[in-house]
Amino acid sequence: MHPLVQDLSELKDSELDSRISDLTKKYFMTSNPGVREQMVAILESYKAESSKRRQAAWEKMMSNRDKSLDKLINIS
Repeated sequence: MHPLVQDLSELKDSELDSRISDLTKKYFMTSNPGVREQMVAILESYKAESSKRRQAAWEKMMSNRDKSLDKLINIS
């Protein structure tokens, strides 16, 4: 995680998506390679958090799904 990034778990999903979008726009507005490198590091932190949240939501959805439908088709 980048040292200038606060605890991302405190942000809502919409706030995280907004920060990713905003920083991506700013990335393309600058031509300074050093600044771009730092922006990429921060973007990677944001995207990793977003991915982690999506994975957790998917796992929760899969564990809560209706498993009775699995019994309708017997392939054996």
